[in-house]
Amino acid sequence: MRNRTVPVVALAVAATLLPVLTPAATAAPPPAPTTAAPPAATATAAADTLAVPAPYTRQKPRWARCDAQTPAEFECATVKVPLDYARPGGRTLDLAISRIKATSPRERRGVLLINPGGPGGQGLDMPLYLGAELPDAVKRQYDLIGFDPRGVGQSSPVGCGLTPEETNWQRPYKAATWTKDVAWARTVAEKCRKAGQGVLPHLNTRNTARDMDVVRAVLGEKKISYLGYSYGTYLGAVYTQLFPRRADRFVLDSAVDPARIWRGMIQVWAEGAEPAFTRWTEWTAARDAAYGLGDTPAEVRTAFWDLVARADRDPVVIDGTPLSGDDIRTLRPLFFNPEHAADAIARIKRAADGGTPAPLRRSAPPRTLPPSFTRAVPEDNGDAAFWSVVCADTRAWPRDPERYRRDAIRDKAAYPLYGDFASHIKPCAFWGTGSEPATTIDNTVRALILQNEWDSQTPLVSGQGLRRTMKGARMLTVLGGQGHGVYGTGGCADRTATEYLTTGRLPAGDTTCRTAPGRQVTSLRLPPSVPHALPKGF
Repeated sequence: MRNRTVPVVALAVAATLLPVLTPAATAAPPPAPTTAAPPAATATAAADTLAVPAPYTRQKPRWARCDAQTPAEFECATVKVPLDYARPGGRTLDLAISRIKATSPRERRGVLLINPGGPGGQGLDMPLYLGAELPDAVKRQYDLIGFDPRGVGQSSPVGCGLTPEETNWQRPYKAATWTKDVAWARTVAEKCRKAGQGVLPHLNTRNTARDMDVVRAVLGEKKISYLGYSYGTYLGAVYTQLFPRRADRFVLDSAVDPARIWRGMIQVWAEGAEPAFTRWTEWTAARDAAYGLGDTPAEVRTAFWDLVARADRDPVVIDGTPLSGDDIRTLRPLFFNPEHAADAIARIKRAADGGTPAPLRRSAPPRTLPPSFTRAVPEDNGDAAFWSVVCADTRAWPRDPERYRRDAIRDKAAYPLYGDFASHIKPCAFWGTGSEPATTIDNTVRALILQNEWDSQTPLVSGQGLRRTMKGARMLTVLGGQGHGVYGTGGCADRTATEYLTTGRLPAGDTTCRTAPGRQVTSLRLPPSVPHALPKGF
């Protein structure tokens, strides 16, 4: 999620809503499913009930090369979608879409929509960047389709006019700053409400799922297949709930628990961090000669908390930047990869002791976007879109600031590493009500859920939560798997996911795999989660 205002040391980590289609309830009945088609959802809300004029489905995209710097086969277009599907004759939004056509017309099965996560992540370039990671068997069968969700990137981007300090949402609970933090949350909500001009209540996951169905219709497809990462798993799950008979093969990678949206999904970071921290102390203690943090887990734990206390008294300066104890606690995602965390903490400790920090092991540099992909997008677009979705998607956010204060105090005691950050006040406390209630996911649509055992952004318990709601799905857990994002890394889950996308075969039941020791596993080049979860440079 978003940068803290303190730009900290450069640690590298493999990290991380005119006319259109008539939805299922009011459209002509879809073709009878074959034996391979996913069964209808069981929930009463399975089919969408909002009727939209057919002209939206009859749009003809004007495909053109996305950018002179990108391959000619990477094409972009823009289609129109209603701002409010309940009033389709009103204001419209632009939806930017992209494609790379299937490489084998003879083997082509259909389209594979891809979402990289967020909320607020740009996905227009995903066919180009993720295409390099997907096997040829998948690219032969599917047109790879990217899109910027409504309000994001090139799709009628929103902004709130937030200052860098106002985008700093990583705020620990302190009695001395409580009033200031409440004022911050209120200011962000008020700025976004003023700048949004009635758009923000409609930037929710249900409408983004409807936009996906518009794309399906515009492309002339009866069904879509889908690959969604992180937040994209929830978006995919909502699509299966609204349009169960139009969902073909869905891969949901690094999953969001629908029962936790969205405050609970932030709070689960603190819950999941504690076992990851314990695992880190054990790993690091076994390598005391390399890191010098202690040769027992208890000693490593003590060394860490002593370092936090020292930095709170006297910030540690690294690369010219002061680092407080609270800044160190925001390194929570690193502890899901013990080596990354040990490198970082040893480096900070060396600086605190007056030494010169050793160079860091660095992962591959983040991807860069061609210039046209970031044209005319507000600087705070990721933040504005993130808060719009997480605040408008559900009406479960507490409205009483005192509730956040009590929860932050309680959770700091229960989850010392990150509990107060996760439960502290957020702009959603003062956000207006979204256009619709949250979507209940409860269906039997077939899908494949992929989950690393040690995922910092969507911990294992979150993936298990999605599996409980999608009763026709199968879940593959990568034992010992680290990082956010599974498919496309070269790990043990790739084969199962590719087989499902290319043949439709799912495992007989939920299953596990473990990547063989020594096998090279890469980090996906997904866009950073927004707001960023680490201090700048980490």
